[in-house]
Amino acid sequence: MHWQFILANIVVTAGAFFLLVGGIGLVRLPDFYSRAHATGKSDTLGVILVTLGLVIHEGLTLNSAKLVLIMAFVGLTNPTATHALTRAAIRFGLKPWFRKDGPEGKEG
Repeated sequence: MHWQFILANIVVTAGAFFLLVGGIGLVRLPDFYSRAHATGKSDTLGVILVTLGLVIHEGLTLNSAKLVLIMAFVGLTNPTATHALTRAAIRFGLKPWFRKDGPEGKEG
């Protein structure tokens, strides 16, 4: 196998792993804020890694330049959109989730 193909597969697999972790976090976490944090961080990294793997696989072509532009836009817009959504949730009055018990299992 060619080194470029192997490296592209490794990077795409790493991106798919981060996307899977973000999806699991979206399902498992208790409130909007923790879900937004999980998906905002891991999905951004996952999409960038998958796109980077495609750039490596494609080589130096016009398609690679377009994919690099997509990576830049995702890197700028995804965290900004997550921040805007959480700010809107705060302004709307959505309260974060807290455990009823403290770290030692006592009230407080």
